[in-house]
Amino acid sequence: MASRRIASRLFGAFASAALLAGAATVEAPLAVTDPPVETGSNEESAPGLDPVHPAQARIERVETVAGNLLAVFVASPAMGRTVEVQVLLPAHRDSPRPTVYMLDGRSAASDVNNWTARGGALPFFADKNVNVVFTLGGPASYYTDWQRSDPKLGTNRWETFLTRELPPLIDTRFGGDGMNGLEGVSMGAEAAMMLATRNPGLYRAVAAHSGCYAMSSDFGQAQARAVVGTFGGDPDNMFGPSGDSQWADHDVLARAEALRGKAIYLSSGSGLPGEHDTPGNPDLRNAVLFGGPIEAGADMCTRQLADRLAQLAIPATVDRRPTGTHSWPYWADELPRSWPTMAAGLGIG
Repeated sequence: MASRRIASRLFGAFASAALLAGAATVEAPLAVTDPPVETGSNEESAPGLDPVHPAQARIERVETVAGNLLAVFVASPAMGRTVEVQVLLPAHRDSPRPTVYMLDGRSAASDVNNWTARGGALPFFADKNVNVVFTLGGPASYYTDWQRSDPKLGTNRWETFLTRELPPLIDTRFGGDGMNGLEGVSMGAEAAMMLATRNPGLYRAVAAHSGCYAMSSDFGQAQARAVVGTFGGDPDNMFGPSGDSQWADHDVLARAEALRGKAIYLSSGSGLPGEHDTPGNPDLRNAVLFGGPIEAGADMCTRQLADRLAQLAIPATVDRRPTGTHSWPYWADELPRSWPTMAAGLGIG
């Protein structure tokens, strides 16, 4: 047991070093040294939001981005500002439909979700009978409720926004039928599983790609702290110091029983170079040198969660690939692979 803990700490330190050394370019073309400008978390408060007597969340306006993709601006009392999300509507909207929430990775930008920019989500969902909500902003936030505002990352009350404020607005305005699914990658994968375990009645299906799920373990906390650190945030502002109970309260392995009855899809690569890690890939160096070790850690995390679900006799579809780095070409491939599981959970024929 002691040797296992030492190995876990060493692995966590190694993955953390990889993140801090330059893995920021693996998820999106942002460098670690880039200042966290327009993070989507630290903007000015929206007019009319009184922090003492907050107004009810409301949609302020809707703008067309392109075709059926809309920019939806939500006045959020929890976040203390107006939060923009993008909503993709199906071509035919003659009856209510489920909603799938797509969570971005660590480098989540305020103007685009990488599922649309790099993951092929727009053409993939074009013929699907679902509303799709893409988060914008919240880099290194884990889409969770932080204990305190952070000098660099601002106010993060994402769990409240995503689970309490936003869903009723989406359902009412855009014909949602109350059935929800979650899908996330990297940081967003862990966030998706955290939200699903902490709000079990809200989601019917969840898909998570290349994430880590034991937030309170030595390795899990080390990688989470490294992720927050890449944007200059203080991880103590998220869940408190290392011994704070909030780390355990957000540990998916510890709360795995709450996933029972949901459609679950998990995926990861081994970290070894694969079909997308070729000389024609402009991100090849980062994908192999940094994305390889990070994905190896994510694969270990995925195996742990898959084993825990098996112990509890909770069904899950698990795709652990023999190759593949921590990079978007592999996650784009996982979107159609995960859909049959997601569709079944949402009751879509």
